[in-house]
Amino acid sequence: GGRGLIFSNERGRYIKAMMPKGKVRRLAVDATMRASAPFQAARRIRAKGTPKEVRKVFIENSDVRVKRMVRKAGALVIFVVDASGSMALNRMNAAKGAAMNLLAEAYQSRDQICLIPFQGDAAEVLLPPTRSIAMAKKRLETMPCGGGSPLAHAIQVAMRTGLNAQRSGDVGKVVIVAITDGRANVPLAVSLGEEELTPELQKDKVQLKEELLATARQLRGLFGFNMVVLDTENKFVSTGVAKELAEAAGGRYHYIPKADEASLAGVARDAMQSFGLK
Repeated sequence: GGRGLIFSNERGRYIKAMMPKGKVRRLAVDATMRASAPFQAARRIRAKGTPKEVRKVFIENSDVRVKRMVRKAGALVIFVVDASGSMALNRMNAAKGAAMNLLAEAYQSRDQICLIPFQGDAAEVLLPPTRSIAMAKKRLETMPCGGGSPLAHAIQVAMRTGLNAQRSGDVGKVVIVAITDGRANVPLAVSLGEEELTPELQKDKVQLKEELLATARQLRGLFGFNMVVLDTENKFVSTGVAKELAEAAGGRYHYIPKADEASLAGVARDAMQSFGLK
């Protein structure tokens, strides 16, 4: 539960000493001195008549202990936003507002925010993981809209971004908030530059949906990852894919047809609470 703790040999609060594994980064002087204490008399005798006899303390490699450090992990909230189609600008503005809202609260909790819009042939990280409101304002000034809907690629990019953030050592849990109707019309092979987009590929709804759900299932197996799908689909033409997407990822589903920044930020907050992050 909770945000979790990150253990390392580099930074944080010193909790205990341990034997070094590889390069010594933070020497635990207290524990090293204690380990060497019983051998000082014997080493002093051995050092007589050698250049080492002037030493006050005799430390050998077997005495060396390093610090085991711990610090609180922040969470990373990744907004994956459908920037294709007629409602793109509304969705993007709502996501931008929600991201700024959460950033304003995040300085105490070490949380970071990331925004990945998807449109055209591929998804790209518009706002990399950050705690900086100034950076978010600058990066989110221009927002791409229109074109295709490469949803599978967006989820893949979000997973990679979250994994990299976890490896950096500052992020424990990752919450992906996908704002979409669940419809994908750009295959991964096109997003990855392996194929050209053709009308036939766009029309192959069965294959596109299978690929999308297979990508979402990969997320289910990632440690510390959770997903919330915010369905913005008009219910008169509902396909139910957004709900299937949430189920495949082992995440949660919410229907928000009129998504504004307050409702998006609220759902993201609720999701973090339900995942034990508040």
